[in-house]
Amino acid sequence: MKIEMETLDGGIAKVTLAGRMDARGTEEIEQKLMDHAGTQRSVILDMSAVDFLSSAGIRTLVLAAKAVSRRGGKLVLVNPGVNVRKVLEIASLDQLIPIHQSLEEARGAVSI
Repeated sequence: MKIEMETLDGGIAKVTLAGRMDARGTEEIEQKLMDHAGTQRSVILDMSAVDFLSSAGIRTLVLAAKAVSRRGGKLVLVNPGVNVRKVLEIASLDQLIPIHQSLEEARGAVSI
């Protein structure tokens, strides 16, 4: 699993994830994601290159959302693939973490 982090205009953190968000994949990126999410007020997680999401990946997303929320911020997901989106919806994670289809839409959702 790969993770790339950048800061967009307005202090919005964009985190791009790529690979399988299974037990092994999340173990590789979880600490970096938690460290970054815990210090940012607005976080966009680009899920377009995530091709598999297991319960371990769901756990990681929930922990990241809680870390951002504790700082008074918001975490959103952008552009998950069809299969990943189905998993998010089945787990009702879309009720906890908003999902957007474009970066522009996601930026509007987290802009403060």
